[in-house]
Amino acid sequence: MSRIGSSEQKCSLFLLADLLKGGLVLSSVIETVRTLVMPILNTNHFQLVDLEYVKEGSSWFLRVYIDKPGGINIEECALVSDLLGEQLDAADPDPIPQAYVLEVSSPGAERPLKNEADYQAAIGEYVHFSLYAAINKRKAYEGFLQQVTATEVTLDYKEKGRPKTITIPRDQIAKARLAIEF
Repeated sequence: MSRIGSSEQKCSLFLLADLLKGGLVLSSVIETVRTLVMPILNTNHFQLVDLEYVKEGSSWFLRVYIDKPGGINIEECALVSDLLGEQLDAADPDPIPQAYVLEVSSPGAERPLKNEADYQAAIGEYVHFSLYAAINKRKAYEGFLQQVTATEVTLDYKEKGRPKTITIPRDQIAKARLAIEF
């Protein structure tokens, strides 16, 4: 039995405070980068797909995923990388507390579906949904997105070669992305 104020509880509180502070730092970095990158993207008619600031091993990575109608090319990614890098280097105080690697790229063929516009644009496309909890004994579905509403999506998929349709509540979707049909 632990007492209130025991060293175990104090340690847990400090760890919790560090975790919360870490989350605030990550969210602050993302918002600062979003503020810096949006004028660059708007000027060049590019879209921000996603931002990530993650630690992998001992290195930090700032990943900026961009796109445009018809697709983004490597020269356009390099342009945004150069311009954003200049903005980040000139910012005072430094918005990113650690050394990091800046990566600017397209979202790829399996682009994440992050917002309503992404979902609407994916109607008729082959998609993958990972769910928080199983529906019909499955936690993942791949198929053609048929309909999107504010509360659910309808997907045509195959199970053992047979065509099926499922309606999935949007609040049950943990991750959504375009997929490649094999």
